[in-house]
Amino acid sequence: MTLSVTPKHRKLPTQATGAKIFHWVNIISLFIMLTSGLQIYNANPVFGGRSGLHIPPIFTLGGWLAGGRHWHFAAMWLFSINLLWYGFYVFITRRWRHRFVGANDIKALQKTQNSKRLIYAWHRIVYTSIIPILLLAIFTGIGMYKPAQFPWIVDMFGSWQGLRIMHFSSVPLVIIFVIVHGWLGKKAGGSELTDSMFW
Repeated sequence: MTLSVTPKHRKLPTQATGAKIFHWVNIISLFIMLTSGLQIYNANPVFGGRSGLHIPPIFTLGGWLAGGRHWHFAAMWLFSINLLWYGFYVFITRRWRHRFVGANDIKALQKTQNSKRLIYAWHRIVYTSIIPILLLAIFTGIGMYKPAQFPWIVDMFGSWQGLRIMHFSSVPLVIIFVIVHGWLGKKAGGSELTDSMFW
């Protein structure tokens, strides 16, 4: 006589609808800002002036400078409002207690040998670090968008070129965050966890 053991099905991770909407809007708006930003960049490259490195048109959006600006600023408003909405959402639902780095995470990096706990600690550190980067990108973007209304933003970075360099430098940092954020999410909960953020 043989006993048949019913395998236990692992409970798949689920996310709130608000979190899914936030991630989708972020991905779409970031893609539009990146490609339209490259179109704006081509009009006067940050490094090398008008004869500097140009991005192939296949990677740009807008067709020309004004078109790139229209797309870029439209996506900027979408991204900023989405970020503000998510900030309220995290605060009201008290998710901030589990999403952002705390003293226990720093202690875990120093003492724990639990690989899962280390992944969670690093994930919270990365998740927290993107906040000042995004705020810097938005802040410098506003300075470039309305320099006549906010000349003090330009002055904070020394010059218009300094402001452009700072805004441009936020792009690779955001891209690195997206890659590391996704990688740590997979390490923490597999592809099921990362898929649950969107589907």
